[in-house]
Amino acid sequence: MSKSSGKNGGGGHKSGGKSGRTPVTSSAASRIQSAAAKNPSSASARTGWAPRAQSAAATSANRSAGGSGRR
Repeated sequence: MSKSSGKNGGGGHKSGGKSGRTPVTSSAASRIQSAAAKNPSSASARTGWAPRAQSAAATSANRSAGGSGRR
């Protein structure tokens, strides 16, 4: 059987649960936001990933700094 080559056909990213994922860093979130600002028609800009990346980076920074996360 052949793999689908559609837009959602892999790309090497994990999907599903949160375990085993690399946290988003603030520098990565900055790069994502910059790319989205430079190209408003990009997937990052259209899907709203840039602000979500910034939020994820803040969450990661809070957890690594000893934040308690959810209670």
